[in-house]
Amino acid sequence: MNTKSKRVLTRADFLRTAGVAGASLLGAAGCSGLADTMPRLPDEYLPGGGAGPNVILVIIDSLRRDHVGAYGNPWIQTPILDAIAKESLLFTHAQPEAMPTLPARRAIYTGMRTWPTSPPHFGWTSIPSSQRTLAETLEGEGYNTYLVTDTYVQFSENFGRGFGVNQEIRGQENDPYKDPDSVDEQEIRRHYLVLGEGKKAFQYLANVQDREGEKEYFAPRVFSGATQALERAVGENKPFFLVADCYDPHEPWDPPEEYVALYDTGYEGKEPLADNYGKDDYLTDRELLRMRALYAAEVTMVDRWLGKFIERAHELGVMERTLIVVVSDHGHCLGEHGYTGKPPYALYPELTDTVFMIRHPGSTGPGHKSALFASTHDVAPTVLGFLGIQQPAPMDGQDLTPLLEGEGPEQPRDHITQGYYRYICCRDEHRVMFCLSDGTDAHLFDAVNDVDQRRDLAEAEPETVKRMYEEYAQRDAAGRLPNF
Repeated sequence: MNTKSKRVLTRADFLRTAGVAGASLLGAAGCSGLADTMPRLPDEYLPGGGAGPNVILVIIDSLRRDHVGAYGNPWIQTPILDAIAKESLLFTHAQPEAMPTLPARRAIYTGMRTWPTSPPHFGWTSIPSSQRTLAETLEGEGYNTYLVTDTYVQFSENFGRGFGVNQEIRGQENDPYKDPDSVDEQEIRRHYLVLGEGKKAFQYLANVQDREGEKEYFAPRVFSGATQALERAVGENKPFFLVADCYDPHEPWDPPEEYVALYDTGYEGKEPLADNYGKDDYLTDRELLRMRALYAAEVTMVDRWLGKFIERAHELGVMERTLIVVVSDHGHCLGEHGYTGKPPYALYPELTDTVFMIRHPGSTGPGHKSALFASTHDVAPTVLGFLGIQQPAPMDGQDLTPLLEGEGPEQPRDHITQGYYRYICCRDEHRVMFCLSDGTDAHLFDAVNDVDQRRDLAEAEPETVKRMYEEYAQRDAAGRLPNF
């Protein structure tokens, strides 16, 4: 018999869970003192009680699992993510099935694996026409669909398929939004640690040169846009699917000073706006510490504005009939193992360990954790499973909603495989192995006693490397490795 509490957490509960830090970061909206007037729903709810059930999907780019308090980080302020986690089922071993940005989103939107990816694009392509997206399926079922995103690399592709509203926020990173010659190169080189020719830095700083105040930064604009979409969705009184896809804390890193001051003071050097994807020997120790502080500051800014969006959802009364999924696509190396960025040959936990949490509107599974190897291609089947909508075609991922009720997964996973460019990574309960797609350049680590992956066991255990490559990578790729 399932004895889990069905109590629905209200806006007041949410703010109490987030704590004083969360309330203060929410600013005036978080301290408004609005009465807790959210209606209580009958136990037999879902669906019923007006429009819904609904789904909100939050994608946060480059968010490392170890930079979130709910996953054990003691020093970075993420009170909103932590509060959501306390109301959610938290996956502690989530990994993307393929990286980086576009392959991960293809899996999220379709429920289909993108790995193994073939040259020359290695998954960095549009969604195949043969694959129906989650938004298309829900639109066909009568849902209003909304996408708000600043993830500019998908703008030229077809990732907006099925979204009735697609708000694209221009100007992130290397987006050719404004003329890069409109900024002073010498002034930029005096203030920033410019890498190489500096084309990315000049383009980005040109894009944001007219920005005034925190509300005009990218994460605030994404979640403010998502809030407006949410208000529209509620006004239209139809079930909805809303995706808030935030490119931060992806580099470039230039958060407002109030966030940076939480993690670093007294720095007088050039600001490391972005990083090389490779060895970190181009940075001094102090510059590397500054880079980590800037990244942490971006994480906290994302968290704050996510909080404003979630609080508005409470005020509008939709939290009691809305599934919320929060997922990141991959992490980012910040000097660990001697690397910065996302080099595909450095598939360490800083790059592969991701955030994945599911908040059920009936608060089933609150505060529980699962060690299942959950992945990006599980998002779409889980959403459809929650809504009771049949998959238009069999998906590679699986519906995770049984875990919200304390049941076991329909398809237990004893391992997970993933790919990035020419590299693959395999992990099970005991070992983690990554190598080139032909099995060479292998690295092997103890997944239990060496979670930071510091002691390479590949030479000591060649049979383990061979077994994982053949039984995991080759089998999951249907024998198509190394290239196909």
